[in-house]
Amino acid sequence: MVAEFRTKAAGAVSTSWRATYASILAFSDFLVLSVVVLSVQMIWFGFELGNPKFQVHEVERAASYTVLSVVIIGAWMLILSVYGTRGYRVIGTGSTEYRLIADGAIRLFGVVAIFAFLFSVDLAKGYILVAFPFGIFFLLLSRWAWRKWLGGKRESGDYSSTVLLVGSEASATHLAIELRRRTAAGYRVVGACLPSGRVGDYLPGTDVPVFGGVDDLASALAESGADTVVITSSDLPPQQIRELSWSLEPGRQHLVVAPALTDIGGPRIHTRPVAGLPLIHVETPRYEGFKWFAKRMFDVVASAVLIVLISPVLLIAAVAVALGSAGPILFKQERMGLGGKKFFMLKFRSMVVDAESLLPNLQVEERGEGNSVLFKMKNDPRITPVGRVMRRFSIDELPQLFNVLGGSMSLVGPRPPLDREVVFYEKHVHRRFLVKPGITGLWQVSGRSNLSWEDSVRLDLYYVENWSITGDLVILWRTARAVLAREGAY
Repeated sequence: MVAEFRTKAAGAVSTSWRATYASILAFSDFLVLSVVVLSVQMIWFGFELGNPKFQVHEVERAASYTVLSVVIIGAWMLILSVYGTRGYRVIGTGSTEYRLIADGAIRLFGVVAIFAFLFSVDLAKGYILVAFPFGIFFLLLSRWAWRKWLGGKRESGDYSSTVLLVGSEASATHLAIELRRRTAAGYRVVGACLPSGRVGDYLPGTDVPVFGGVDDLASALAESGADTVVITSSDLPPQQIRELSWSLEPGRQHLVVAPALTDIGGPRIHTRPVAGLPLIHVETPRYEGFKWFAKRMFDVVASAVLIVLISPVLLIAAVAVALGSAGPILFKQERMGLGGKKFFMLKFRSMVVDAESLLPNLQVEERGEGNSVLFKMKNDPRITPVGRVMRRFSIDELPQLFNVLGGSMSLVGPRPPLDREVVFYEKHVHRRFLVKPGITGLWQVSGRSNLSWEDSVRLDLYYVENWSITGDLVILWRTARAVLAREGAY
């Protein structure tokens, strides 16, 4: 009886946070749309509103733009609901939420335009053309703010689905660690059921308790209060998985099947039901064609514009390096680029001239600072005073814009490695050479020098497998924020 009450209470909490957050978003959306649409109306027409006539079935009736604005707000709110922009499956992580908001708004704009054309409705085009872009922008801005708030709540374990993992020990442990790493995804692991059926133990390296075997699922759900069951491996028989799904309470308990694929971006994944089988199609990443051409054009234009805009900074940095210590202004270092071809990467010199010869004398225990392949030291004695300032703000990296303009590098990509680092690469790490190295990349905006080697490789390979122009723009934006915050730079 106690277990049953606990299960119902947990289910009520699980359901309540979803409903609460959806209500918060609905109120926020309504407030944003009301302010934007009515403000645009008043600015465009002034406070004395005209009364254009609508023609519907040859019956003329007057309607003010205030009525039109109210109709647009109501229709927009309806579109946001129909497109599922407040569904718990899309909020919190990924770009799906933002894409649905934009898609819904564009389609609503199209409906309004078609309606006005077909029924010869006299609408002020400027009012419509201004209201929709501003509405989309402020909707996305408010959702971004709420997403930040939600992320903070999920860091403390609130506003999250409580998860019970079912599968092999290895797969359950891997998923538990990954979900713990990504709390913003909203899945808080509270237990596991393993084929071995052992009880009173924990998944290796975690504090996730094991509640027994797959047959103990019902009691495990009751004891843990979980509202979501995640199948972590494919070694369970199809009939057992089907029966497991039948045992869950509809609407309150949910079933998720996690494939063995990891670090695959959403746009590459397509689900297609065939003969009752939910087949997952994974597109092979392509490094050619229009996307590749567009990336190169973006690199050329952006690097050229940036070189012109920051030319005063480049000049000041060059003078500071020349006056700060003896030696050349630029430091050229041979790195490995696209296809493993070598090139000379440019940087402002931030170390003493004989820095490379001093490298073997540095104490072994200080090498790497937690990174077994890359050499990084927080207090490297070879760095000059001017170089230390430049490194804190990544100014020493700016000459690499000329590498980008010349074609040996890209604005965004994996870190260009040294020869001595490539020697330690495992076979799969060589996939980094499928794309051009970048001035910045996913690993730089995810911790920079504070990351372990394994995390650096994982993030670089994720970029290689899932790169896109949109993703590059996001990384560039995050780079600017990371540089200003000076996170992990030394």
